[in-house]
Amino acid sequence: MTAAPRRPVPQRVRLGHVEWVEQRMSSRDWLILETVNRLKLVTTSQLDHIHFFTLHGRSQVVTRGRVIRRLIAWRVLMALPRRVGGAGHGSAATVLALDSTGRRLLAQRHAGGGVRFAGLPGERTVAHTLAVSELYAALVEQARTRGMVAVVAYEAEPSSWWPNGFGGYVKPDAYTLLAGDGIRDHWWLEVDRATESMPTLMRKALAYLDFYQSGQLGPGGIVPRVMFSVPSEQRRNAVHQMIASLPEPASALFFVALDRETAFALLSTLKE
Repeated sequence: MTAAPRRPVPQRVRLGHVEWVEQRMSSRDWLILETVNRLKLVTTSQLDHIHFFTLHGRSQVVTRGRVIRRLIAWRVLMALPRRVGGAGHGSAATVLALDSTGRRLLAQRHAGGGVRFAGLPGERTVAHTLAVSELYAALVEQARTRGMVAVVAYEAEPSSWWPNGFGGYVKPDAYTLLAGDGIRDHWWLEVDRATESMPTLMRKALAYLDFYQSGQLGPGGIVPRVMFSVPSEQRRNAVHQMIASLPEPASALFFVALDRETAFALLSTLKE
């Protein structure tokens, strides 16, 4: 029997190496590190849209490649031993996670807190995590294109989870705060890949309704609206039917959009 390929695990690094790297980290290096920490996993093509958007064509590919290879060599980031499709952008992309030096740098910067490590994710977890990361990349790119609109915050789970007032949590896949035209919009995001049953989605929706009906408040002192991002028209119709079966204020609390249209739908609410 052929053994499964071993996944990389961060190894311990010496303090001297961490200090050496810290002295050589550029401002863009730090931004990339914070993005990977926030999202847990990110592809190189997603980083193109978030941190290398001022470059184009071969210049973008060469510069990003040089930066990522350096951060991997320094053990700030690690590449998972798989390549994925470019999330609608064509060629395959490398999946990146935090490595030991990156974790140590972030622990020092954040006084030991807020450091995320994806562990050893399976294929399904990787795909879902990257879908959450892809939504962030799309939001950043479209907000930049529109101008006067900003992605103020974006947190992936478990940082997106919020106490429900009964000792548990509502557990959105992500939370985002968008701002523009004097409006600040809070959203909880459910990035659905049609791998969960409709009864499971129904339980999630009921948890949000219970949160609202019990008088709890979420980020910003309000109850964020909930966007279901789905992969197909068939799934969108099924989620719409689920929402229609729920008691009010379900129609005002829940929204549905195709995954490729979710960023546009979220940012469009700032104009309403």
